[in-house]
Amino acid sequence: MQLENSFIVPVPIDDAWRVLLDIERIAPCMPGAALDSVTGDDFTGRVKVKLGPINLTYAGKASFIEKDDVAHKAVIDARGKDQRGNGTAAAVVTAVLADEGSSTRVNVLTDLNITGRPAQFGRGVMTDVGNKLLGQFADRLAAQLGTSDEQHALDQAAAAEQQEPTVKAAAADAAQTVTGAAEEVAASVASVDGDNPVADATRKAGEAAFDAAATATDKLAETTKAPTKPRPAPQSEPEPIDLLEVAGGAAFTRFAAPAAAVAVLGILVALIVRRRR
Repeated sequence: MQLENSFIVPVPIDDAWRVLLDIERIAPCMPGAALDSVTGDDFTGRVKVKLGPINLTYAGKASFIEKDDVAHKAVIDARGKDQRGNGTAAAVVTAVLADEGSSTRVNVLTDLNITGRPAQFGRGVMTDVGNKLLGQFADRLAAQLGTSDEQHALDQAAAAEQQEPTVKAAAADAAQTVTGAAEEVAASVASVDGDNPVADATRKAGEAAFDAAATATDKLAETTKAPTKPRPAPQSEPEPIDLLEVAGGAAFTRFAAPAAAVAVLGILVALIVRRRR
């Protein structure tokens, strides 16, 4: 089935194009999705889906098969299957960006082929679900872009912090070279020969200079120790997409007639059994 959806990104088209091609950045915005790896234009991941009491996890891979920087068009081929063998999903997703001034409209055409339990939803329900999920994705992406300036400043600060130890280390290495040379000179002075007041004074001065240079070298060595970095917190697993909850009224309409038929049939059977008694 083919599904057509669209959403708005609150940035100009060139910025939106760069963001939407950054899979690692936008993956956390997609409901139920988790990104496992990215290698060039290929990436792998999982999508968790809940259908009533049944939980499905589709694991698979996807690839950019087209990127048109001029037309701002991208095509992704994605394929996956449920880890318990309850169905498969394959999709070719075509996204075309349209300039709307300070914002960008993203028109999405999805050629979808699914098997298993989610296939019981018709095209109308799937379109409704797709619109709601893309709406959630767009809201999360907008919130992320809204903090992009602040995050950019934080990234710059983090980069500066990473660069600072390198600069300090280079300066400390140069200083250690100087203090090391001073130690050698002082050691030579401290070992000067002679048994007279001048030689004694020279040796004492050399010993004092050697001690001072050694202390300076030790202090510099302490300052060049790399700071201990805290381990990043593990990423939490995404919440599954509850298809029945997302579909709402559309799903109720889809299944109301069959459910009513089953209920009527059950009543008729009960009446027949009762009369026979």
